[in-house]
Amino acid sequence: MPSKSVAVGSSVGLHARPAALIAEAAGKLDASVTINGMDASSALMLMTLGAKCGDTVEVASDDEAAMDAIAAMVEQDLDA
Repeated sequence: MPSKSVAVGSSVGLHARPAALIAEAAGKLDASVTINGMDASSALMLMTLGAKCGDTVEVASDDEAAMDAIAAMVEQDLDA
């Protein structure tokens, strides 16, 4: 499964709001996407990663466009 390393851009890390936005977007995709092996469509699973701003995470998917879309969201400050 192809993967991409990205830095978490949200100032609060993958906490409630950023995790919810990423999970919502991942849930709408026709492909399975994981972040550090966790299902990206589950906000709860994303929050359990404990990823802080600046931490590097691995976004993976068999669908490269889906992987790129979620990776781009992870890099943004979604809590702004």
